[in-house]
Amino acid sequence: MFEDDYQEEGSRSMDELLQRYEDVKQGHAVSMMDEEDFERIVEYYFQNNNEEQALLACEIARTYYPFSASILLMKAEILTQAQKYGQALKALDDMEQYDQHNLDAVLLRSDILLGQFKYDQAALLLEQKSKEFESKELIEILLELSDVYDECEEFDAVFDTLKRVIAIDRRNEEALQKICFWGEFTGRLEESVHIHEQLTEEDPYNALAWFNLGAAYQGLKLFEKSIDAYEYCVAVDEKFEFAYRNMADAYMRLKWYQKALDALEKHLEIGKPEDVIYEAMGFCYEKQKDFPKARHYYRQASQLSPQDHGIFYKIGETYSREMQWEKAVKAYSVALHLDKNNASYCMAIGNCLMEMGVNSEALVCYLNAVRLKPGNKSTWIALVRGLYITGYFEEGLTQIEVAKEHCGDKADFRYFQSALLFESGKTKEAMLQLEKALSMSTAKLKIFFYH
Repeated sequence: MFEDDYQEEGSRSMDELLQRYEDVKQGHAVSMMDEEDFERIVEYYFQNNNEEQALLACEIARTYYPFSASILLMKAEILTQAQKYGQALKALDDMEQYDQHNLDAVLLRSDILLGQFKYDQAALLLEQKSKEFESKELIEILLELSDVYDECEEFDAVFDTLKRVIAIDRRNEEALQKICFWGEFTGRLEESVHIHEQLTEEDPYNALAWFNLGAAYQGLKLFEKSIDAYEYCVAVDEKFEFAYRNMADAYMRLKWYQKALDALEKHLEIGKPEDVIYEAMGFCYEKQKDFPKARHYYRQASQLSPQDHGIFYKIGETYSREMQWEKAVKAYSVALHLDKNNASYCMAIGNCLMEMGVNSEALVCYLNAVRLKPGNKSTWIALVRGLYITGYFEEGLTQIEVAKEHCGDKADFRYFQSALLFESGKTKEAMLQLEKALSMSTAKLKIFFYH
């Protein structure tokens, strides 16, 4: 109720102000408008996308308040928005005659230079102006400077500038969030560790600094140290969602799947459901060989991301591990329906059909896989193995020659070729191929015995 009353009163006030402004324009005003009233008029037209009237209001205001820096700054902002950069810079030059120490003017001039693709000039301006400001205003300039260096693709300079911000304000959220990314992007993770170790020593209740320390350790693959840092982070702020997510990832890297699940459960308690969280939980249960629970969480993920074919493939994998071939085929088929050009899905279906004794359909699946990925050795191995199992020895030998054309001569092909020749009764030639295969790779001899 109060909001509506306030809006109506504000509306009447604006209407009255606009009427007074019209009187001023027409020369009928009985009293002069305040500078703040002109600013409201300019803002009104600007917010309503009426650039022409906004600029006119600026010019009229300047006839009454010729030394107003705020009116000139508004004029420069309007011209910048309209990409009239030359005129905008002229307005800023005029403004600086009356106010040489205006942060908004510095930032606007930087934006104009960026709009003109003059990145080096923008960086130089901000570096020079950074010497004239202190405290919060200096931080704003440095954060703007970090964005400019990003545009320049001077990524180390971005990192260094964010360090300067943190040196002034060790709890600056924007700088802490950004430096975490740039430490990894620039490969300066060890330096990031040093920075955040120092921060956490000086300010042990700085949750974001603990998180960044954990992320830096994680980037260096020091997973146990990263987990310790995340533990401190959530001890300070138990609702720090990303700490639980990253902690779970570190636990998974260490293959500590139950602890990963505990971290993911905590993430679910405090955050909204996400497909990646459910998928990670499914992965952990799959690694623990609890396939029904793995499927449960994979299905939860698929409900949030129904077009993600990879999740359905993972469901199929859990059924395959349990030798539930028909259910596996259904899951793989959904994955293939969503990604029709995926050779791995074709092979997976073919393997299941082969286990079910539906050999002809299995071979069709293998042929499709070969068609989709002719340069992939594994697709040819699947096809040749299928032909061997179904007794199509001559066709298998033919396909091996085609496979060599696409993938080159591989030991795998030679072992299968030897096995096919033995089954075809061509013992002498089979022995020659076996010798050749052994000379290429003895490590793959098991192919010959477990094909």
